[in-house]
Amino acid sequence: MEYLLIFISAIFVNNIVLTQFLGICPFLGVSKKISTSLGMGAAVIFVITLATIVTWLIQHYLLNPFNLGFLQTIAFILVIAALVQMVEIILKKISPALYAALGVFLPLITTNCCVLGVAILVIQKDFGLLEGAMYAMANGCGFTVALVIFAGIREQLALADIPNGMKGVPIALVTAGILALAFMGFAGLV
Repeated sequence: MEYLLIFISAIFVNNIVLTQFLGICPFLGVSKKISTSLGMGAAVIFVITLATIVTWLIQHYLLNPFNLGFLQTIAFILVIAALVQMVEIILKKISPALYAALGVFLPLITTNCCVLGVAILVIQKDFGLLEGAMYAMANGCGFTVALVIFAGIREQLALADIPNGMKGVPIALVTAGILALAFMGFAGLV
């Protein structure tokens, strides 16, 4: 039951993009088509879960025992960048088709602040390894849900008659704000 609460809370109540405002750059940049947002979402789910597991292990077996907690952010950034590079190399060799589908999105994930943010939040919330992995996966799913919903709305907005002063980024920002307000409705859920 605890894992279900973590999962639902991370997706809807404390959505990483819409309530904590992490990962806004890819949220606004990759959300013009549903297909690209699904690809980015899948890549984020995979990388955020893997990065959180590795950073949790580094925090608990390297940084904490040697009192190097002050190096947490730097260590986590290096780990995330290295993981993304490793995943990119492995995908290129094992599954060229999947690499071609995700190739554009993998380098973008290196600079996605929600990956680093979730890794740090797992440590701050004092989650165990399994809870942290579940929390990371749920946040990746929450990122994907927000991205796909936003992409669907933006596809519809492309067909709408919008005043010239509101076309493009302005209407996207207004829509993102309304979507964030809509997700606030889940606040009493968990």
